[in-house]
Amino acid sequence: MPRVKLFDENEVLTKAMHLFWKQGYAATSVQDLVNCLGINRASIYDTFGGKAQLFKKAFELYRNINLEGVIRFFENQPDVKIGFSELFQKAIQDDVLDKDNKGCFVVNTTTELVPNDKSLLVILEKNKQDFEKVFYKYLKKGQESGQLKTTHDLKAIATLFYTLYNGIRVVSKTRPSKKESSDSITIALSLLD
Repeated sequence: MPRVKLFDENEVLTKAMHLFWKQGYAATSVQDLVNCLGINRASIYDTFGGKAQLFKKAFELYRNINLEGVIRFFENQPDVKIGFSELFQKAIQDDVLDKDNKGCFVVNTTTELVPNDKSLLVILEKNKQDFEKVFYKYLKKGQESGQLKTTHDLKAIATLFYTLYNGIRVVSKTRPSKKESSDSITIALSLLD
């Protein structure tokens, strides 16, 4: 008779995401996962395939939540320049208020596991492309509606804004300075004038 799972896979995956995000891959043991997730080792392996596979699924969950959140955020921001300003300010605020000083799971994974784990390079490159595409579409919308007068290459600006967005998250882990980050954002946004 097959075993019946007595746990919600999505709930467990969300808990794993938060644990890996806080501690990183290497610092999270299987026993840490057992303790945090409330399931036994066998269930981790049977359901997720082991620590490495669980990490990748948790990382993908974070990636999807983050990307969908930015898309929804932009949908509710009709003014493109204000929208980017608010997005960057929200990143600063989230990092300043984060008592665990986690930063961004994508940035953390990049600095911890690349270049040693080549399989993550594909996922990280896809993440970069996905965000740059969302940023570009939002910029294009602003240009087409007459909000943005810039003559700069919008794809280059999208790449710059992606770099800035991630850079804010890196800097916040060492010394979150709202003023310094805000000043950098103001300069970057001046490219849209």
